[in-house]
Amino acid sequence: MTELTVNGAAVRVDAPPDTPLLWVLRDHLGLTGTKFGCGIAQCGACTVHVDGVATRACITPLAAVAGKKVRTIEGIGSTSVGKALQQAWEEIDVPQCGYCQSGQIMSAAALLERTRQPSDAEIDQAMSGNICRCGTYNRIRAAIRRAAGIKGG
Repeated sequence: MTELTVNGAAVRVDAPPDTPLLWVLRDHLGLTGTKFGCGIAQCGACTVHVDGVATRACITPLAAVAGKKVRTIEGIGSTSVGKALQQAWEEIDVPQCGYCQSGQIMSAAALLERTRQPSDAEIDQAMSGNICRCGTYNRIRAAIRRAAGIKGG
């Protein structure tokens, strides 16, 4: 049995310690907002926060998050940064197909939690590991800028 905190709630998971966090979230806890994309940590669709750090859930074993705090897309709206990002995403109409967007928002939230007003270069660097097949990168950057309160650009 592995104990961790997910979106502010203490949980106990009965799964092998090498089970990827992605499948624990989806299959054991019913949190399906975190998506499977590539399975090798290259696309970013599975991004969650582990103790505030953007982490690829597809390659993170359950044992690595024992006793830690995990936040998923389902819980990001409980933070001020998450709320601001969700609002900006809607105002700018960022998603096209939407599949990658939970990972995009989670990476953006980790960025804004550590750098309140990032430069375009910092945004590009933080988001470089998140792939959007629809190519909404300009809207993603605009939404991050809006959530951060940055004008222009």
